[in-house]
Amino acid sequence: MVAFLNSLPGATAQGIVWGIMAIGVFITYKILDVADLTVDGSFGTGGAVLVACMTSGVSLPVSMVLAFLAGCLAGLVTGVFHTQFGIPAILAGILTQLALYSINLRILGGANLTLSSRNYNLLITLGKISKSLVVLGIASVILIAILYWFFGTELGHSLRATGNNQSMARANGINTDIAKILGIVISNGIVALSGAFLSQWQGFADINMGKGAIVIGLAAVIIGEVLLGKLFKNFALKLVAVICGGIIYYVVITLVLRMGLNANDLKLLTALVVAIFLAVPYWRRNWQEKRIKPVKEVEENAAN
Repeated sequence: MVAFLNSLPGATAQGIVWGIMAIGVFITYKILDVADLTVDGSFGTGGAVLVACMTSGVSLPVSMVLAFLAGCLAGLVTGVFHTQFGIPAILAGILTQLALYSINLRILGGANLTLSSRNYNLLITLGKISKSLVVLGIASVILIAILYWFFGTELGHSLRATGNNQSMARANGINTDIAKILGIVISNGIVALSGAFLSQWQGFADINMGKGAIVIGLAAVIIGEVLLGKLFKNFALKLVAVICGGIIYYVVITLVLRMGLNANDLKLLTALVVAIFLAVPYWRRNWQEKRIKPVKEVEENAAN
């Protein structure tokens, strides 16, 4: 238990990193109602671009911006595949993800590339967890504030309308193709930004660092929604719930690993966690319906 408590700050920091990534997943999954699997590729692209740029002498702020833009470009490709080529969203994401594997290899020049905190001034590192928590907290607040402002604008409302009802959105003069592309672009830009944070945190970028990212993102979104959804109704608070979902996920994973789970079974555990939390709303609805139905029958019998 002592070891777990000592590892809690690090797990929290890593949870925030993945929570930021989950905000990108939230935009496509919850707002646009699109299944975008580009995430597994664009997450690694963000990390690869940042490390490659910094090891080439580019400053950290510029590298972060370039990582974000690289993710946006990946999202643009997926959006164009989906809207202009008529490819289903899930398949368009898989195609882009597949292409990004080769692109990320090109960027890194190999399977991985190291970024030592001793040689570079990084925002977050494993060696300075307290500072990392503060930086990640500030970054999360800024990101949530920007997204809250954006989705309150007319353009942001058009994205939300597209996700709610495409036919109605088109009837109101909204170009739903542009809305979808923009949403996917923003989503993957945020995902790549998270990948840039993770590469700093772990001190390297790896070709496989984004593998399974979509599942972790979904886990954070669903955990946040199930546990905090009723408390957090405001849009900004929903984004906070996503960050909290990422933290809860990584704290639970850390606890289970400390209890002796084989690290090779981590993906299996993640899949089970996501499946259970996906099922919770369904179970809850069924339970409520079973409770409400007898009450209605009693009322109808009394009325007759």
